[in-house]
Amino acid sequence: MRTLNLGLIGTGNIAPAYIRGCELFDIIKVTACADILDDRAGAFAAEHGLAAYSVDELLARDDIDIVVNLTIPAAHAAISLQIIETGKHVYSEKPLAISRAEGAEVIKAAKSAGVRVGCAPDTFLGGGLQTARKVIDDGIIGRPIAATAVFMAHGPEAWHPNPGIFYLEGGGPLFDMGPYYLTALVSLMGPVARVAGSARITFPERIATSETLMGQALPVEVNTHVAGTLEFECGAIATVITSFDIWGHHLPPIEIHGEKGSLCAPDPNRFDGDVQITPGGQREWADVPLSHTANIGRGAGVADMAYAIQSGRPHRASGALALHVLDIMCALEESAALGQHVAIQSRLDQPAALPAGLPDGELDT
Repeated sequence: MRTLNLGLIGTGNIAPAYIRGCELFDIIKVTACADILDDRAGAFAAEHGLAAYSVDELLARDDIDIVVNLTIPAAHAAISLQIIETGKHVYSEKPLAISRAEGAEVIKAAKSAGVRVGCAPDTFLGGGLQTARKVIDDGIIGRPIAATAVFMAHGPEAWHPNPGIFYLEGGGPLFDMGPYYLTALVSLMGPVARVAGSARITFPERIATSETLMGQALPVEVNTHVAGTLEFECGAIATVITSFDIWGHHLPPIEIHGEKGSLCAPDPNRFDGDVQITPGGQREWADVPLSHTANIGRGAGVADMAYAIQSGRPHRASGALALHVLDIMCALEESAALGQHVAIQSRLDQPAALPAGLPDGELDT
């Protein structure tokens, strides 16, 4: 299979992780970048040996096969649509969009243009979560009946260079961190049928405490604590909490409980991590050796899409998966506002598990 060239739009905080992650795979190569700030694109290009262009110049190039959209969440849909209009495949940072309508428009446009849409997070392709998936698929804990997924912290204002965007439309703990946890749950147990949610804004204003923004007031427009239940098509019920209002906790990021035992899965914002199980009737947790490589990073989803483009198979970190996760997040917010269950309208086939034992830097064709 030939190497597909990638162009990055957006050279902010997450871009270096994509450079490192994509370097692990011979099937993709980052060759160019663009940013709304020309100086930032130029500096990033010089640091990483890339060509720097304006957005229009990058999209006009015939030697770019896939464009990775690393812009802010509120711009994801518009930039993805612009990429699709040029006939290029697009891989977007999460979330796919900030509304169902925008997300559906991206998927529809890509289908019409005959191009692929991929979307972060791709952490579920890492050794930790793929090992957890194998435990479930092998029937070790039996049929899943319950799950918990918890992200609780006190917001990014103490460390992030631009924390204000996390409290505006498209931000908040649900839309910022929720995609990691929800994507992991869907990868492990399949699609969701309906949800019920509760949500609140705890602090109407946050104060930045990072060195560069010390004392700056950050207005809060989105819910900062969202809790809910997800009913999966397989019958399992998950409890999910995402919060920027919590100072500390001892809760594990993800647990799956089956008819024959329980599984503790790793942090879904990582590609590695420990996997543990406790069979029914036992009190002690036992470590499960990783069945899949943890030597993988941001860009694994792009590499998987590159293989899929050339072989014709479905890719795993797909637009359909991202739209389903977006639907779940929007439904949780709607349920909180309406005080009732909300059905999930988007349909999805559970992403295929990765084969165990793949060499580093290779995925299945």
